[in-house]
Amino acid sequence: MRIARYRRPQSDASEMGFAHGGKLYRVQDVERASSGRDSSLSKVEGQWDGMVEHVFQNAGRYEHYYSELAEGGAQLSVVEGVDADSVVYEPPISYKNKLLCVGKNYATHLEELRRTDLIKELPTEPTGFVKIHDSLAGHNATISKPPSVSQLDYEPELVFVLGKGGMNITEESALEHVFGITLLNDLTCRETQRKEVQSGTRFWTAKNAPGFGPLGPCIVSMSEIKDPYDLWVSCSVNGEERMRVNTREQIWKISKILAHFSRLVCLRPGDMFSTGAPGGVAVGQANSEALFLKPGDTVTCSIGELALDLVNHIR
Repeated sequence: MRIARYRRPQSDASEMGFAHGGKLYRVQDVERASSGRDSSLSKVEGQWDGMVEHVFQNAGRYEHYYSELAEGGAQLSVVEGVDADSVVYEPPISYKNKLLCVGKNYATHLEELRRTDLIKELPTEPTGFVKIHDSLAGHNATISKPPSVSQLDYEPELVFVLGKGGMNITEESALEHVFGITLLNDLTCRETQRKEVQSGTRFWTAKNAPGFGPLGPCIVSMSEIKDPYDLWVSCSVNGEERMRVNTREQIWKISKILAHFSRLVCLRPGDMFSTGAPGGVAVGQANSEALFLKPGDTVTCSIGELALDLVNHIR
């Protein structure tokens, strides 16, 4: 099951849609056609957090609706989809939810950070920071590079989306709290990050400029994912592949991450954990100045096995 958040052309209203076959179908319309009765989402329509929580709590039922749509059930022939390329994508997360980012989670990226003076210590447990909502952007959005930024870097990251919240989550039960995955491009101003590291602060400013958190294009449920730790995450700029790394190389897996942070942080359905950048980012390369993002660039972060592509444009 794939769920996207988007607006139709000339509309300010956000919709939740099933993504299938190059089109987006309003979940309420599919449910109504499949069940023959009014959608149970009608009470929370327009409230992304309420809709997400309802769908996550009733995942089996909505997986069934999605399967009927994918299989071309006769009763669903009346449901009209909108062309996926014609909509404005929004980040699939509510203002009431948290996007927590785990840093330093690939050995190859740790080495890059060490060589470029972007790290002072080697972590012995999961570490993290927060992407604020004002930094988030949707699939296909155009991101404005601030005039003061000369070293804008890309970081494709696997993101886990929680379907169930809680505190004191055990490693053994952690995956029961996960609904699915999505993609983040954790755009970073390296010169500011370096100053923050030198001053002993976290990466707040370097990673939280407007648009520095493209997220999406949709949430893919775990039912489509054989093994989240055997996925190839890649990043291309203007069609040139810059990096391709398997998620098996992550140091801290989601079970450890959830157990660690939920000791004190209250987690809710719809919260997300981005699991860190792999090695291969621009700053770690000998020709980094030529690789940093510039106006006119198009960046594509992908998970190949899922045909999931997050595309953004730099201006």
